[in-house]
Amino acid sequence: MNRQTKLVIWFFCFLKLALHLIADSNSGFQGDELLHIEAGNNLAFGFMEFPPIIGLLAFIQNLFQSESVFIHHIFSHIAALLILIFVSKITIELGGKTKAVFLVLLCIIIAPAFGRSQQLFQPVVFSQLFWVLNFFLLTKYVKNLDRNYLWLLTFGAALAFLTKYDAVFFIFGVSSLLFFTSTRVALIKHKFWWHIIVFILLISPNIIWQIVHDFPVLKMFHRLYETQLVEQTPLAVLQGLLMALNPLSLLITIAAIISMAHHSMKAYRPLIISMLLSCIFLAFSQGKGYYFYPIALTVLPFGGVFWEHFILPKRKWLIYPIGFILFIGVLLIPFGMPVFALENYLKHDYPYENREPVKGGLFNVKYDERYTKEKWTATLKELQNVYDSLPNSEKNNTIIWGKHYAQAGAINLFQKHYDLPKAFSLHGSFYNWVPEGEMPETTLCLGYNIGGFFNEYFEEVTKVKTIYNPYAENEEEVHQHIFICKKPKQSFGRLKTLFKDRVFE
Repeated sequence: MNRQTKLVIWFFCFLKLALHLIADSNSGFQGDELLHIEAGNNLAFGFMEFPPIIGLLAFIQNLFQSESVFIHHIFSHIAALLILIFVSKITIELGGKTKAVFLVLLCIIIAPAFGRSQQLFQPVVFSQLFWVLNFFLLTKYVKNLDRNYLWLLTFGAALAFLTKYDAVFFIFGVSSLLFFTSTRVALIKHKFWWHIIVFILLISPNIIWQIVHDFPVLKMFHRLYETQLVEQTPLAVLQGLLMALNPLSLLITIAAIISMAHHSMKAYRPLIISMLLSCIFLAFSQGKGYYFYPIALTVLPFGGVFWEHFILPKRKWLIYPIGFILFIGVLLIPFGMPVFALENYLKHDYPYENREPVKGGLFNVKYDERYTKEKWTATLKELQNVYDSLPNSEKNNTIIWGKHYAQAGAINLFQKHYDLPKAFSLHGSFYNWVPEGEMPETTLCLGYNIGGFFNEYFEEVTKVKTIYNPYAENEEEVHQHIFICKKPKQSFGRLKTLFKDRVFE
């Protein structure tokens, strides 16, 4: 790697980090992040929606005992920078140099897909990291047929699986090595079955956890298919991907497709077939658009190499117009991450966003992290007022029930600041963290527009506060309600039994 290429990588890493830090200053926590942060307080070999690594990372971040968005995005930002580095390494391994790396990294910067997905503290960004890391190791193995890379790929695949279960799509793609004589012979020579055994041993703690807990992840996937994936159509996914990756990036993506068919890439056919198999598996699984983001990261290097090797040598001046055209794509960056403060964001009209307010709302802000600083401040202040209104005899034995895991997660993250008791929920992984024994006489309950939901579990239910959210993207979340609920009809254990089949609702 020459000095110019290193400078390009450093420049884009600095730019990427700056964008994320600006976004941190303008955002609160996305709902799922609050669940992942709480997972760090309940370490286990697995969780109901995701494998254990996100919980381990949250545990480390929680050691800072901070409510800061920046603190809880530390690992996400590190992962985002490592993604740039490993995508650059893949580009170089494919024969690219400075110009190819420049074009590829510019495509990543301008893609809204890699803004939000690499901003939030979610398994998604770490899944992308391990996907590109493992693709880099796969590239090294295909080129060198060195067993050391096969071992690294084995450990990398295990880490990917323990980060997000979509690693199975990458692992399925790796089976392409068996289709080519050179790699198949090398695999047999290297006794690849030992690598499969080691992989299974490495992921076995999580598999055992799933077995002991009756495979909650399968129930979650079933619910996901019922409510979301069944509505996915290939055309809708393709259209969403086109916008998320930035239409201007087609200059590189189309070149990548041409490059893959070019005879100069014959040595990398196992990699190309690997990506194709992963895509086919994802398509048949009716995956959401963002499931394809990691594959897009591995496609771009082929396009950068094609431009540098076959177009720019004959027309060197083209690097300037193509760079300028791609640079125009920065206009889509605000679509993917909150680089503007909420007030400025509301003043802009983005034609690619549906800004029509929902019934009862005012603004319909896409992505809740843009407004959750205001949302949770208002919610927790109202909860504090209700809690302070209780007699001291009740306050000392009161708990909060958050209907949605984000509500419970927000309360537990900020509880010390507002002097509130801990919250529980029966939604998602919070189900496994419900206290034991009898329920207290008084419970403060927080829910969205849920009608008489809590009446089924308490003799007395009184709605005392309604919190308005003018930014809600759906009608259900326009209002939150606080209830004072007394005389529970069941214990915590019985409550868990009642919700056993409703964990993901």
